[in-house]
Amino acid sequence: MSTGEPTDEEVVQTASDAAEGYVFSQYKQSAVRDLDVTVTFEDGVLEVDVYLNAPGGPDDPDPERVADDAALVARDAVDELFGE
Repeated sequence: MSTGEPTDEEVVQTASDAAEGYVFSQYKQSAVRDLDVTVTFEDGVLEVDVYLNAPGGPDDPDPERVADDAALVARDAVDELFGE
């Protein structure tokens, strides 16, 4: 049972974990050359930036789209965190 709103640290960790989890659901970990997930949560404002360097061949998902979707997944995870 929650005793209040999540801490800023919990929000950042939840968003970061969700974004990374999404990226690695789309690519094998060995295929990802570089991944940087930057999350800030200050004054109730969440910012999520995802940089992804991964293959973008015809049989691979578009890295830019995956990065954008990962940021959205992170925001959704934080929304769920506050909704509980």
